[in-house]
Amino acid sequence: MDWKIILLTALAAFMGGVGQLEFKLGANILEFDIKALLTNHHLLIGLAIYAISTVLYIYALSKGPLSVLYPVIATSYIWATLFAGTFLGEKVHITNWIGIFFILLGVTLIVAQRGG
Repeated sequence: MDWKIILLTALAAFMGGVGQLEFKLGANILEFDIKALLTNHHLLIGLAIYAISTVLYIYALSKGPLSVLYPVIATSYIWATLFAGTFLGEKVHITNWIGIFFILLGVTLIVAQRGG
């Protein structure tokens, strides 16, 4: 499989993490009426980023195997955790870091076996 497709999927995962950050920022100021929802810039930006991420991921899926690319998408959990700690001041505990290590290990093993 072409490494460009794996990198495109990784970019989609990164964008998914950014989308989650925007959703969280939007949720912090959430009001449930039409005008407030349509003017909640963080929610709108999050939706736009998620849409672009989804298009990139679907394109990647058309070029590569789901069994390799879906684990790469799992790195979005890593990005979301890093963004939460960096931009939201959330505590990232040792258990988070252990989970991140195992996600990276698993993705690396899968991509190394099938992606090369």
